[in-house]
Amino acid sequence: MPNVNPQQHDEKSVNWEQLADTPQFKEMMARKKRFILSATFFFLVYYFALPVLNGYTDWLNIQVIESINLVYLFALSQIIMAWIVALLYVRHAARMDRYTEEIASKSKEESH
Repeated sequence: MPNVNPQQHDEKSVNWEQLADTPQFKEMMARKKRFILSATFFFLVYYFALPVLNGYTDWLNIQVIESINLVYLFALSQIIMAWIVALLYVRHAARMDRYTEEIASKSKEESH
């Protein structure tokens, strides 16, 4: 995975201020914002569902196997869900890094 860092390019090769004003860069930032807000909203709802459902309903108290009930399984699923959200973010960030590199390359080519 390439790690895009503005310091990797010499200052004269890419004008990052000008690049930030391009429609492609703005679209990329809008995609990043949508992903982050969506993932955060989903995770917060999922996270707070456990105390809300456990506190105001009885259906999580259903026993599944001996002394294991749905509360324990839901709590365990939150750990798994945190890892899934993290992996999705890493994949999304890698895509955004590649897209940033493409935009920077185009900008560099257009300036020469």
